[in-house]
Amino acid sequence: MNPQQNLTEQEVLTDLLTFEKHTTQAYNSFVTETTCANLRQNLKNILNEEHMIHENLYNIMNQKGWYAPLDAADKDVQDLKNKYNQLQL
Repeated sequence: MNPQQNLTEQEVLTDLLTFEKHTTQAYNSFVTETTCANLRQNLKNILNEEHMIHENLYNIMNQKGWYAPLDAADKDVQDLKNKYNQLQL
């Protein structure tokens, strides 16, 4: 591989979006596992910022046609709601 090879905009955005997915998962774990209220609030603030970055990246990629997740079928959504409601009982 040529070390001078440049990544395309799509490749860079895909990498950034993947990184943000992993970052938000990590911060979510940190938030739920800390016992310090002040630290938890700070982590929640950071997590919120990371979600905003993720959303912005998604929107850019979606507008360019590079990331278009499929909508779930109504039946699948209803099945998950029913399953969730059964767990709440």
